[in-house]
Amino acid sequence: MTKLYIVPTPIGNLGDMTIRALDVLKNCDAIACEDTRVTSKLLSRYDIRKPLIGYREHNEVRSGDFILERVRNGENIALVTDAGMPGISDPGEVVIKAAIREGVEFEVLPGPSAAVTALVSSGLYTGRHTFLGFIGKSRKEKRDVLTEYKDRTETLIIYEAPHRLKDTLDAMLEVLGDREACASREITKLHEEHIRGRISGLVETFKEKEPRGEFVICISGRTRQELNEEKALAFSEMSIREHLQKVMDSGIDKKEAISVVAKERGIPKKEVYKESLNI
Repeated sequence: MTKLYIVPTPIGNLGDMTIRALDVLKNCDAIACEDTRVTSKLLSRYDIRKPLIGYREHNEVRSGDFILERVRNGENIALVTDAGMPGISDPGEVVIKAAIREGVEFEVLPGPSAAVTALVSSGLYTGRHTFLGFIGKSRKEKRDVLTEYKDRTETLIIYEAPHRLKDTLDAMLEVLGDREACASREITKLHEEHIRGRISGLVETFKEKEPRGEFVICISGRTRQELNEEKALAFSEMSIREHLQKVMDSGIDKKEAISVVAKERGIPKKEVYKESLNI
């Protein structure tokens, strides 16, 4: 049975192709790629000659239909991106969704990922992490996304272009505070660099140094202790009755609100119940 193959490509070093990925590219009928010039360099390195189908942002729906139609007509098509795993911050995502929707069989090959490589290189906690990709162009978009994730305890991973890096670091410092972070650039390339430290340190670094290359930024999450201390401080400034009223105003009935407040404040339910009699 013919199928669509999702083939990861190197994120910098062309020597990072897997044997299996090369076999697929050599044996497929055509290769769908984001930028034919970029893919041609990779194919030239491994002496592979195949017809190329261009797909990129803004024409991925039309070209995706064409790609899937060729698979339905009996061809094996390999889908690649300029660097890394197709479908991750990449227009290939639209083609993959269409394949699922239309019942076209596809197979995803494992391979390079800038996000995971940067995470491991950062030295930050890897047990749990959230990939946010590109978080927006405007300062407001960035602040909104960062605000949504500011109290998360896992490591956050962000992609950013060099010309927007300084603004993103400023937004991170403003919303997240001065946390441990790592800005990685040119991963697997000759000038690979990982700049580790506090966000404030990264801000200062790039005031003096013009950002070059695509960046992956890893940011440490909040600790449970920090969150608990903040919560305790907020409760100390609010009476039990005020706390109870606030929980009830969120739509929770009184009985359940008593349990919530008791748990959050670490006090007996009967103490909260007494305060609830006057509400």
